[in-house]
Amino acid sequence: MSIWVKIEQEISTSIESDFQLKKHSSVSGGDINQAYRIDGLIGQETARFFIKLNKKNMLDMFEAEAAGLGEIEKSRAIHVPHVICSGVVENQSYLVLENLSLGAGARDSATHLGQQLALMHKTTSPQFGWSRDNTIGSTRQINTCAGNWIDFWRQNRLGFQLDLARQKGGGQSLYIKGKALSAELDQFFIGYQPEASLLHGDLWSGNYAYLKNAEPVIYDPAVYFGDREADIAMTELFGGFPADFYSAYKEAWPLDKGYQQRKKLYNLYHILNHYHLFGGGYGMQAENMIDQLLASL
Repeated sequence: MSIWVKIEQEISTSIESDFQLKKHSSVSGGDINQAYRIDGLIGQETARFFIKLNKKNMLDMFEAEAAGLGEIEKSRAIHVPHVICSGVVENQSYLVLENLSLGAGARDSATHLGQQLALMHKTTSPQFGWSRDNTIGSTRQINTCAGNWIDFWRQNRLGFQLDLARQKGGGQSLYIKGKALSAELDQFFIGYQPEASLLHGDLWSGNYAYLKNAEPVIYDPAVYFGDREADIAMTELFGGFPADFYSAYKEAWPLDKGYQQRKKLYNLYHILNHYHLFGGGYGMQAENMIDQLLASL
């Protein structure tokens, strides 16, 4: 059976209506999955969906992404693409999502993005972590739940990435300094006890946009419950978020004064992950960040 025939059938089952696929078109932009837009009909109405394809053994990644999008959707705080279905056919895994019609945004779109993200962060959990592991990029992200944020970050974020860096050949210096930082994590949280907020987890500028009606939308999450500062820190790592976004977020939920120090700690996780994925100068950048964090104590 053709993969496209199977996906057509699965969409029809999921939406409980007959979908007739007319064409599929490759979409650029991702470096992990193949992406397509499919066009067809539901009755006499035009319908479009967005498809991700990968190897058969990557189904768990797609199912975790689908669960994360569903978690954010349940918060009713901000728009995410609705999940249609996922599965395996012809040795390929697939994920079918709502197709987003994107626009340029309006004057107040960034303000709404900040407000809605703050609202999403107010969805909380009794524990840090999540019900399942997922991926950050293509790297496994460990979400084993913990009652203490520092313990969670030490083991499941910093410690896990330091082990990956050592396997990558990052050098003893990076690993030793990273372990020294890990032992001092409590120093960054004196007088600050974060809530376990619902996080996007991979919130860089490539993972948000505006719909044609100017409504904000976020996608490609690496969901877990953690310190909301981790999401805000990543928005600053590569830039691309306007000043109105930060003003609106801070008005809705002001940041603790210690954020300026902790954001480097949170972004270290992503730089270490970039080293694991891409190598190159990210290892030196990570070591420099560790040096700066240790020097700030």
